[in-house]
Amino acid sequence: MDTTILGISAYYHDSAAALLCNGEIIAAAQEERFSRKKHDARFPKNAIQYCLDEAGISMSDVTEVVFYDKPLVKFERLLETYLSYAPRGIRSFIAAMPIWLKEKLYLKTTLKTELAALGNLKKTELPVLLFTEHHQSHAASAFFPSPFEKAAVMCLDGVGEWSTTTVWLGDGGSLQAQWEIDFPHSLGLLYSAFTYYTGFKVNSGEYKLMGLAPYGEPKYYDLILEHLLDLKEDGTFRLNMEYFNYCTGLTMTNKKFDQLFGAPPRKPESEITQREMDLAASIQNVTEEVVLRLAKTVRKETGCKYLCLAGGVALNCVSNGELLRAGVFDDIWVQPAAGDAGGALGAAMATWYDRHQGQRKVNGADSMKGSYLGPRFKRDEIRAQLDSSNAVYREIEDNELMPQLAEILDDEKVVGWFQGRMEFGPRALGGRSIIGDPRSRKMQSLMNLKIKYRESFRPFAPSVLNEDVSKYFVQDRPSPYMLMVAPVQDNIKIPMSDEQNKLFGIEKLHIPRSELPAVTHVDYSARIQTIHAETNPRYHQLISAFKDRSGCSVVVNTSFNVRGEPIVCTPEDAYRCFMRTEMDYLVVENFLMKKSDQPALEKDESWMEEFELD
Repeated sequence: MDTTILGISAYYHDSAAALLCNGEIIAAAQEERFSRKKHDARFPKNAIQYCLDEAGISMSDVTEVVFYDKPLVKFERLLETYLSYAPRGIRSFIAAMPIWLKEKLYLKTTLKTELAALGNLKKTELPVLLFTEHHQSHAASAFFPSPFEKAAVMCLDGVGEWSTTTVWLGDGGSLQAQWEIDFPHSLGLLYSAFTYYTGFKVNSGEYKLMGLAPYGEPKYYDLILEHLLDLKEDGTFRLNMEYFNYCTGLTMTNKKFDQLFGAPPRKPESEITQREMDLAASIQNVTEEVVLRLAKTVRKETGCKYLCLAGGVALNCVSNGELLRAGVFDDIWVQPAAGDAGGALGAAMATWYDRHQGQRKVNGADSMKGSYLGPRFKRDEIRAQLDSSNAVYREIEDNELMPQLAEILDDEKVVGWFQGRMEFGPRALGGRSIIGDPRSRKMQSLMNLKIKYRESFRPFAPSVLNEDVSKYFVQDRPSPYMLMVAPVQDNIKIPMSDEQNKLFGIEKLHIPRSELPAVTHVDYSARIQTIHAETNPRYHQLISAFKDRSGCSVVVNTSFNVRGEPIVCTPEDAYRCFMRTEMDYLVVENFLMKKSDQPALEKDESWMEEFELD
């Protein structure tokens, strides 16, 4: 009898569903990809339906449905926090209460109603409904799919029920909690406070802050450690809550925080100044220091050679790279869907190993299947979707297509690349990507301003053949999920002149740092994705064809979407995005489209209102 477990995360941000069958990951996807609403927090009905369809089963075949946190414990935190700060905080308490009283307190009933409607079942016919703890879900998603038999696990995020930082010990099929730091003391919320203060959106703009950091100087590092964060030698910490508003107000920071840094928060979409860059550099350095100290403590306490990471802070690929190079652990594995979406997968995995005593088979590779866990499309489906969009295409087999695409890339053209299964997690990994030539000096600003319609400073990642990674980057191991930043090799660096060294902030942007200027950050680093023939053979084949033509084993890879839009899911989404931007070519599996061949569209910018800016 098969054991089929459906994991769900929902009602906060990044709702998702994941399906395990006898411990094997069959499918996982975020709701936003289907609903086209970024960070969609609603019940993930489309993602669940996709998972069931992928497995060829219905809701009645599912053994258990597991939710990724415990809402009643979360409610207890809300009440306790309010009571300890009363009467301050009455506004945020009143704002939160209707949602809790209407939805979240009765979550069990809500989930049963939704699941019954989706499966066309009576509530009495539904699978068993279970709840895991938030950080338990994160930890399970980090350890169980990892390539390690035994490892320490660190989970750092905003907040779960109470936990904000937890340490676990994973061994075989068991995962044991070691210790935790609780709300309101949170590295994730500290980083989010700076995200808010620098004018970006909390829970989605944190990666912009990380991207901005190399342009600044960490001028406020000491100020943060002196006033905001009491950081101990072992990495444990407490926040000075006098400067923060998230316990009692509707914002992250307060007037006292403004006074400390000498100004109110930056207004969203206003000009980014050197000050924001320096704030970004400062909080980034603080984050790296906290993570490094915690990791050293965990290594000493557990004696483990390996570390697994999850939680929103684990998406900080700069910090991950620093930790890897510090050599505290022999190796590190980060869950590619480290944020709340990955909680759906972790909830299912925790249940399989805890409740069903599942056996883990470790064979040196992780079990995430390259994180290609979303839908794929057959030729007939693609043809039908393209025809309904009046697309003009040619159908070309791979042996002819790959050299042709290599030539197109070599000509500095930008290509929408859609193939195989969609990625699970926030990064496009060569399933739903926009690609270009990394040697091109104009590629970064071209892609940012004319294709992604986003801030010019936002960096792009290199996809590099795994066998050639050390040729370009100071990296001696795979990084398939774009979760490690590493320096570029000295022999491809372009040194800066004395004049250029005097430049500040964003002025540094247009000075090429290496022979791969489109993917090299101002600090001579890059966010690497290694490409493996085993997990993504066609993408590997494409980059190999580009290498044969140009001698370069790297392409620029950014997610296939415009700013504020979720990554595309279907061929129809891909064609729509292609036509709204200045991409030159689109390839969907074996269908190749050239922009100049397409029927002329009236200039339609209504989509700029359709997607809320992230």
